Amino acid sequence: MDRITSRKNAYVLLLRALASDAALRAGRSEFVCDGLKLLDEAVAAGAEITSILWKEGSAPRSPAHEALCGKQFLAPQELFDYASPMKNSPGPLFTARLRGAVRGPAPENGSSLAAQGAAPDERVENALILENVQDPGNVGTVLRTANAFSIGAVVLIGDCADLFSPKTVRSTMGAIFRQKVFRMGLDELPDWLRRNGLNLYGAALREDAEELQKLDITHSAVAVGSEGRGLSAELLALCEKKIIIPMAPESESLNAAVAASVLMWEMRRGR
Repeated sequence: MDRITSRKNAYVLLLRALASDAALRAGRSEFVCDGLKLLDEAVAAGAEITSILWKEGSAPRSPAHEALCGKQFLAPQELFDYASPMKNSPGPLFTARLRGAVRGPAPENGSSLAAQGAAPDERVENALILENVQDPGNVGTVLRTANAFSIGAVVLIGDCADLFSPKTVRSTMGAIFRQKVFRMGLDELPDWLRRNGLNLYGAALREDAEELQKLDITHSAVAVGSEGRGLSAELLALCEKKIIIPMAPESESLNAAVAASVLMWEMRRGR
């Protein structure tokens, strides 16, 4: 195992670039993860570990860890902290392969991207759709909850947070390696829903919205929008029905991840 001592080391520079540059992540089909728990989750899910950086005096390594990949490095605390996108990380830092990612133009150009082993034509029995949810913590929490409730897929539409940014990955608590996720353009959504036999419902604070408990959303796709703007008019126009989560009259709205969690629990409860 090589010991790194310079901030100009090529591997340190690569880690910092992968943490901040979505285009580089897509081009190399690699992303940066942080922590021993995530490393163990990645291994348990069969992810390909492409490199590991260990911090001296922290995160004890086992023989199993040392056998994970050939590219492993050791760095003193100050240098490790410089390479890490997280503050006060106990380590290790590691890079993992984007499994099953469809190469092509960036998602914001309208091209489909299937992530983490999900194929574009793979059928699912239900889905949670996020539109323009930009907070990495919210997107990561939705993935974590979807995996806990066995939701078929999470679909990202529009300007959602980067699925493989360090903050999103960390907030998934390992679900990034297990949960099926699709990124697609809004124009691709109707055909995808049709192929999967899913009705689309939209969570919306509208007078014509039906209360959640009055509907069976077990085998459906439910869309949640950003907290500031909600779902776009274009996506709402695709919805068979609008639904609302009953709340106390003085409550204006729920956090996007909390609303999504309630909806996914209802999907799960119906099963």
